[in-house]
Amino acid sequence: MNYRERILAAINHQPLDRFPVDIWCVEEVRERLLDYCGTQEWVHVLDALEIDGIISLRPPYQGPALPDLGEELRQDEWGMVYKRQEYPTGVYWEQVGYPLAQAKSIADIDAYSWPDPDWYDYSALPDLCALYENRAIEIGYTAIFYYHNKLRGLELSLMDLALRPKFSHHLIRRIADFFLAYHERCFTAAQGLMHITQVTDDFGSQKGLLISKEMFNEFYRPWIQRAIDQAKRYGLKVFHHDDGAIYPLIPDLIEMGIDVLNPIQWRCPGMERETLSREFAGKVCFHGGVDNQYTLPFSSPDQVRQEVAENICLLGRTGTGYILAPCHNIQANTPLENILAMYQAPRTLEEARQSL
Repeated sequence: MNYRERILAAINHQPLDRFPVDIWCVEEVRERLLDYCGTQEWVHVLDALEIDGIISLRPPYQGPALPDLGEELRQDEWGMVYKRQEYPTGVYWEQVGYPLAQAKSIADIDAYSWPDPDWYDYSALPDLCALYENRAIEIGYTAIFYYHNKLRGLELSLMDLALRPKFSHHLIRRIADFFLAYHERCFTAAQGLMHITQVTDDFGSQKGLLISKEMFNEFYRPWIQRAIDQAKRYGLKVFHHDDGAIYPLIPDLIEMGIDVLNPIQWRCPGMERETLSREFAGKVCFHGGVDNQYTLPFSSPDQVRQEVAENICLLGRTGTGYILAPCHNIQANTPLENILAMYQAPRTLEEARQSL
């Protein structure tokens, strides 16, 4: 099987020669792996480490020039402002500007300079896809709750659901409408060349949901369902990322049509691998599962290999339906030997069982 075939077979719950693997990492880890592999091309790192790797592509931005805010600040086409923040373990761009934080009315929402789907060069997508013939291609990122948080600010976006429901419904609809139009153009341009899209979000905290299921159903589910239905019309597999303890939403998400569930933070309550395997194996493809809060940064290579084996035996117990990956971005404080251990560990169910 080639890389693409292995990824898609896992998603489709078909037989595998070995479990596919994927990688998410911060820029510092990316640079370290490029140096380790002696290359400047990321795809060569994937080849060297035999990482199947879902390749995420997007149409280039060609809209109005973005303001130059200097070296420490940057602004995107949504008007969201980010500040460069150095931490002991690496650099992140943290959001500091929320374009609709001062909005008071529906008129304020409509007066906001919404990004225009015309600002992207969709014609570039076929050539970008052609660069990765043997890879599974992902195009698109619908994240309605997350962008609600990013436009309004997390605290206000959560309070508004209870205090300003009409205002919230209108704002969420405007976000969803942009994503629908943008992705219609993406999917049309890359039809037959792509395989996966993200309809994703961040409803979970470390201990539970950020909002109630009732609010999820009222404010977000209809728009998420519309995005999933759009993807299905183009024959795409739906990848759903949702950090933290989201167990109460998983049955709903599967019912709505997601195909892949990421990142499987199994240390969070309700997300235990045994529970997920027992209740959802065969119904959704698991993606992730190698803990990057404790295991990857602080354990030994042998402990990393053991966790890989446990994940394969639990999340991949049917022999398919699992893509092994870190449960979110590998952080800069992760030892190189632990990263290599994750990708050099046995990848078949038989070998994993034998190693435990």
